[in-house]
Amino acid sequence: MADTMQFDLVSPERKLASGQAVSVLIPGADGDLTAMPDHAPVVTTLRPGILVVEMEGETQEFAVTGGFAQVTAEGATVLADEALPKAEVATELLEDRISAATAARDGAEGAALDDAAKRLADLEALRDALA
Repeated sequence: MADTMQFDLVSPERKLASGQAVSVLIPGADGDLTAMPDHAPVVTTLRPGILVVEMEGETQEFAVTGGFAQVTAEGATVLADEALPKAEVATELLEDRISAATAARDGAEGAALDDAAKRLADLEALRDALA
């Protein structure tokens, strides 16, 4: 069993992290998941939350707003809609996302209402985690 795995975190703007990781805590849409070396293959969508990577002797935290993660026995790749190091997240950025999610929820009906309400709750939880 390997002690590390390849990890890559990419957003449309840039590559945020790449290297050998011991573990990656992923905020999956169906719940958090910790990827480790030799993990069973899985693909999941991301919910807004904090992605935590133990890499190169330190823990790094990133705020993500959505996207996808692919985990294999060799590594984990996260393709985030938006991602920033936790320390760089501005309150205004999240407030803008929360305002947009509130408007989407208020204009939704049926099953779309449930999805919009969940996204809003996840964004609010992310804001609270960053406070």
